Amino acid sequence: MDNKEFARKLEDRTKKFAIKIIKLSVQIPGTPEGKVVRYQITSSGTSVGANYREANRARSKADFKNKITICESESSETIYWLEIIEETEWLSTEITKPVLQEADELLAIFTSIGKNLKP
Repeated sequence: MDNKEFARKLEDRTKKFAIKIIKLSVQIPGTPEGKVVRYQITSSGTSVGANYREANRARSKADFKNKITICESESSETIYWLEIIEETEWLSTEITKPVLQEADELLAIFTSIGKNLKP
């Protein structure tokens, strides 16, 4: 698979991830605490794909690297919020586990891309 095809597939994957996050977030309880977590996970989880799309349209290598670093950071934050949701038992692991697995995989991908970029 060439770089363009990889980028296209990863863009699609991160968009699907954002949709999963949105569908998961609407199931979080409507308590004041739940609303905070819903906002946080929706923000970080949808930011992954938006920033990756922007990375692919970067104006420079430095801009690309910066956007990839943001993708990595937002993936990690999303994992944090998913762990909070699991540990508060707001949603079953049946719901959170596949989304958490995808977040872990995306984090690994963006970490790998970032490490392979030359300074």
